[in-house]
Amino acid sequence: MAATCRKFQQILNTDTIWRRRCREEYGVTENLRRLEMVGVACRDLYIKRINPRVKSGRFVKLLPDYESKDRDVYTRLLHPYRNILGLWQPDIGPYGGLLNVVVDGLFIIGWMYLPPHDPRVNDAMRCKPLFRIHLWEKNKAEVECMYGHKGSHKGDIQIVKKDEFSTKCNQTDFHRMAGGRQEEFRTWLAEEWGRTLEDIFHEHMQELILMKFIYTSQYDNCLTYRRIYLPPSSPEDLIACAQTAQSSREEVLLQTLSHNLCVLEQKLQQDADWAPLKQLRERVMSRFAWSARPEDAVWNFVTELLVLLLCLKQEMIELLAHFTPPKPNPKTPECAPALPPDALSISQQKTVQSALQFVVTLGICPYLLPGVGTPLRCRSDFAATVEKMVHRLASPRGILRLHIVTLALLEIAHHPSLESLLHTRHFGDLLASLCQLLYSPNTCQRSSVSVEVSQEDRERQKGLTVAEQQGCHQALRNLLDQVYQPIVIKELLILQGGAKQVVSVTGGETKTLPQAPAWLRRRCGHLLTERLMKPQGVQAVVRGIVEGAGAGIAGGQSAEAAAADWRKCDTVARILASCPQQCLSVGDYYRQVCPQVLELFHIKDKLTAHQFQRVATTTLLSMVKEQPELGEEYLLRPLLAPLICCLDTTETPERSGQMGTVIVGELELTRCLEDVYKVCVVGNDPSSRLLESLKTVIPAIFSLYCFTQRGVSHLRSGCQEVLLWFLQKSEPPVAMLVLKQLAGLAQSIPVLHPLYHFAAGDEGGVKLSVKEAVSDEDEALYEKVSLEQWRTECLAQLLSYLQESSLAGDFFIECLKGLTCLAGKKDVMPVPSPADGLPEQEQQLVTLQHVAILCEKFGHFVLSNTAQVIEFVITTLERSCVNLTHKTEETVEAQTLSMAMGLIAAMLGGAVHLTSADFDAMKPMLPRLEQIMALHPDPVVQELASDLRITVATHGAFSTKKVAMAAHTTMANQNKFGDKLTEPSQPEEADAVSCSHGQSPTSLRLAGTKPGNKLSSDNSPSNFHHILQAAFDPEVPTRAAALRTVTQMVQQRNPDALGNQEKLLSVFLENLKHEDSFVYLSSIQGLSVLSDVYPAQILPQLLDEYQTSSQGAGKTRCVETRMKMGEVLMRSTRALGELASHFRDPLIRVFLMGTRDSDSTMRASSLSNLGELCQCLDFALGSVVHEVTACLAAIVKTEREAEVRRAAVHVITLLLRGLGEKALQVLSDVLRDLYRLLKYVIETDGDELVVLHAQLSLGELDHIVRRFLFPQEKLQKKIVILPE
Repeated sequence: MAATCRKFQQILNTDTIWRRRCREEYGVTENLRRLEMVGVACRDLYIKRINPRVKSGRFVKLLPDYESKDRDVYTRLLHPYRNILGLWQPDIGPYGGLLNVVVDGLFIIGWMYLPPHDPRVNDAMRCKPLFRIHLWEKNKAEVECMYGHKGSHKGDIQIVKKDEFSTKCNQTDFHRMAGGRQEEFRTWLAEEWGRTLEDIFHEHMQELILMKFIYTSQYDNCLTYRRIYLPPSSPEDLIACAQTAQSSREEVLLQTLSHNLCVLEQKLQQDADWAPLKQLRERVMSRFAWSARPEDAVWNFVTELLVLLLCLKQEMIELLAHFTPPKPNPKTPECAPALPPDALSISQQKTVQSALQFVVTLGICPYLLPGVGTPLRCRSDFAATVEKMVHRLASPRGILRLHIVTLALLEIAHHPSLESLLHTRHFGDLLASLCQLLYSPNTCQRSSVSVEVSQEDRERQKGLTVAEQQGCHQALRNLLDQVYQPIVIKELLILQGGAKQVVSVTGGETKTLPQAPAWLRRRCGHLLTERLMKPQGVQAVVRGIVEGAGAGIAGGQSAEAAAADWRKCDTVARILASCPQQCLSVGDYYRQVCPQVLELFHIKDKLTAHQFQRVATTTLLSMVKEQPELGEEYLLRPLLAPLICCLDTTETPERSGQMGTVIVGELELTRCLEDVYKVCVVGNDPSSRLLESLKTVIPAIFSLYCFTQRGVSHLRSGCQEVLLWFLQKSEPPVAMLVLKQLAGLAQSIPVLHPLYHFAAGDEGGVKLSVKEAVSDEDEALYEKVSLEQWRTECLAQLLSYLQESSLAGDFFIECLKGLTCLAGKKDVMPVPSPADGLPEQEQQLVTLQHVAILCEKFGHFVLSNTAQVIEFVITTLERSCVNLTHKTEETVEAQTLSMAMGLIAAMLGGAVHLTSADFDAMKPMLPRLEQIMALHPDPVVQELASDLRITVATHGAFSTKKVAMAAHTTMANQNKFGDKLTEPSQPEEADAVSCSHGQSPTSLRLAGTKPGNKLSSDNSPSNFHHILQAAFDPEVPTRAAALRTVTQMVQQRNPDALGNQEKLLSVFLENLKHEDSFVYLSSIQGLSVLSDVYPAQILPQLLDEYQTSSQGAGKTRCVETRMKMGEVLMRSTRALGELASHFRDPLIRVFLMGTRDSDSTMRASSLSNLGELCQCLDFALGSVVHEVTACLAAIVKTEREAEVRRAAVHVITLLLRGLGEKALQVLSDVLRDLYRLLKYVIETDGDELVVLHAQLSLGELDHIVRRFLFPQEKLQKKIVILPE
């Protein structure tokens, strides 16, 4: 390709090629430079051409200083201004004129022709230049105005539209003379009339001359010109045009055609070079019995063109038959293969196109009936002239002539090169001609006997024989099958037209198009139906309509405009969704069309994909709505087939085989999900049948969504959007049922087959394959539990995107209703287990899991409206009633009951505005409150339940003081920074308030109060001591809450906490020994916060507690406690940040001593802590790095326990990861030793995990070195201020 481009570039620089183009296209035989070389002065030549009598001082330098190339002359001068060559008439009102624009050497000059001076009428016409265009020093064409008497000056030419251009002078001062208007008038009069004003004696003539001067001089050579006719190609044409100057355009055309026929006949008879063509012409004419009438020049011209085209076709066939392609040269692979001899050049194609245009315009279009095809008057001015002429000369032999021309053109189209030229421009005219010949009522059949009659009698008859009609019918079928189907569809639609007349505006003129005949519309409908029912017919119909708007192969702005025309796409979709009347049945239509509609989703052309997808989506939705059963059978089931294969069915999978066998491929699954996304989310037109079909595959989509959440896949967003769309568009009961099925809380539905599993594809998608069978029951159980846990989290994540809807809250309440069965004993209140669902106990655990994750994910935002809060309270009261009935109430249940009653009191107290509908929703509370009032052992709760029941029953009309107090307490404690509550007047009221807020006796002890006492301030010393006492409470929740409260007080710099740091240290150290993780983790957090606040005082004591003393067993701690202390030290080090370097030595010393501990777990823990410390120290590591490196090397080479060796190698990984690129500076002395140590581990160590850690360390080292050697380029500017 590069060699070809270089060759073309060399060819383009060849001057002889451009010189020949200039000569052949524009008649440039010599240039001015050559004239100068042969001794003719350009200045004298130019003076003589303009006016030999003017002074030479008017003219400036004519030739440019540089040597102009013929390529520049062609590309910059001749070709850009080719459209202004020829004869033009200026538009100056009542005064005419004649302008001839010609090519003259390196110039294009506009000559204004003037009549000879009176009375010398026999003299030649005078001419003077108005403007010229030339190439100047800048190798750019410049326009100069030649009007006036001061030489050339700047001007401009603008091509307004076809056959019209305008000139403009940019320096009108050059048109003025020193003597003013009077001198200008006298000079103009001398040039125009050849006389002075005194010589004209007639006063009226003087007035007319003066009026013309005033009218014409105001334009200042800024005129608009209209073309008269094209430049004549021969003197004979110029004579003919001159003779017919006053004739009509029709007569001019007839004379031109007759003249061309005479010239052709003369050439054939006299020119010896044309003898082969004459022989071939006679041979072709002998095959066709065409009549040539001397009086009908148009028909003679058409027949001659057809004969010449047939001769061309025959000659091309013979040349190709004798052509032997040369053998390719292997030494020059870039050489292109030789073109066949029947290949036409561009100029030859233009000639053939012109001939075909004449044949169609003169031989087909005039004989078409009104409304058949596009009228000639709507095509061009020339076509309108032809229409008037031919209609005026039309004879009753139109049908026969139409048949002759059509068959001849079809015969010409048998050659591939000529076929493309004919079908590209004139396919619609051929189609209209064949339809008229076959289906027009005026075309009567003639008997075959008429063939024997004379030619003249046959021409007078109308209609075609049966054989001719059969030939036309076969030709129409072949034509429709051979041509590109979208073009066929477009031309049939244009031919069919509309039911009403169409008004078009052309050049400011309104023209009414005739309506297509009924027989033509009906027949085009049949043909369109046949095209639609063929394979790929739907795509052809869509392309034929859509690409007609500009979204074809070329694309561009027109393609984007067509893509935005969604109305046209919807119109096409409605056409496809409606069954044509020609179809036998709707089912047969759906069976043939629906697969093609689904294929429209997979169009890869970027320019038309948007339109095709919209058409396919709208068509599918319309067909499903109109025929739900057929739409589901032929559209929805094939669309969802890959997802259906993923579901578990009762049948044994036929394709299941060995492990890894692909059941559903990546491309198939990706296409399916993308199509579902386009139909549902993009189409966004939910119907009952669509939602019902989509409901069956929702489990597969959700399983696919859960799988994509674990990794990176482009299918994740599609799955999420489809699931959210289904949940939003479905009815609330259906959406809730689907959610419960996905969560495993409702009846069983088909889920992913147990033998299959999703796997990542090679292209970022997902595929379904046979998974490996798990023989270990524990591993299978673990896999099942982890999968259910992940599905629960994914379901909660999905619900988080539905915050605007109430679906999450409704699902949360449904889960709470499922927990009601856990409140009582099973033998008293059996748990309903759904048929074929999860086991009873497993279902209870799944329900608890969903409730926990929803609470953690949403918090109090899970309930989005008052109705959900009321439903939540009713569910809670019902569960409390069950517990009270079976006497199984516990602390947690008591707190939830208090919380529910507090919520009721808050709503009734004005927290929300309650309507009558809300009070109606509260009616189910009444029996529950009555049951609590009768069964609860606490009289305060009983009384509050009774008051709440009365308030709900009266719709808030009556409310007791206790209800108001409970509401006030709940709303006040809702805000952390709200006002403090006033002290209740009665002890029992305080109990009710505390109980309504949900405070248990444990929480009251933690707050330092007892029931009936005043609430103490958080900052009081007595409260602080109560909290310290609670830190040794035997109840684990109380102790942990106290420790976390003390930690929060230290963080907030509470004075009581800051003044008792030693006491707090002892409290935390004592609880560090506790076996419950809730307690010792709280102690670890407290110690790390305390050491962060007082590092100088607390950190040394923690180090002393961590290390093992050699003096007896008093200082020796158990391994678990010391490991907990190591975690405290690590958290403290991270919290210190840059200040950790101040405690570097004691920390490293303690951890290095820990590496020599007798317990292997303690050694591994010390090494892990050492790695975290080195990662934090950064440059502060300093000279200690040698000690650390020596310790690590000794442990790796001598340690027997694999766990300790893993920790030692992991220290190196953390060290390199923490330092990053700075490792080359900090570890410069020991980096080589570390590298050799890691290589030694990989080669000698037998533990796989130790080797893995070593490989990770080498990977970190490799990454650091690569970043150092090949730094990332940063596109930034650097501004340096130079010294003065």
